Amino acid sequence: MQWMKIFSGVDAARGKLTENKPRLLVVSGKRICVVKQGDTIYAVSDTCTHNGESLSKGKVNHACEIVCPWHGHIFSLKTGREYQQRSTDLECYPIKEETDGLYIGI
Repeated sequence: MQWMKIFSGVDAARGKLTENKPRLLVVSGKRICVVKQGDTIYAVSDTCTHNGESLSKGKVNHACEIVCPWHGHIFSLKTGREYQQRSTDLECYPIKEETDGLYIGI
């Protein structure tokens, strides 16, 4: 796994990420959907495994899940698992905070 810096720090990330609003980041050629919920930042594959729609266009619900805007498949931001197991789980990416920035594991 390679750690890639995505923000200069937690404060920078919180300043650029809106609560419960998915944001697309492209890191090492991978489309990644990043979501801030409370004090936690989640990162999952941006592509819905059902039909390929961008999850960063979706919505986040109260249960820490992202809802695909196309057909409504629901994925856990914590585990990547699709709620009804109708499609393959999403890939989840670890996030870590260091003194010089916020990193994602690719």
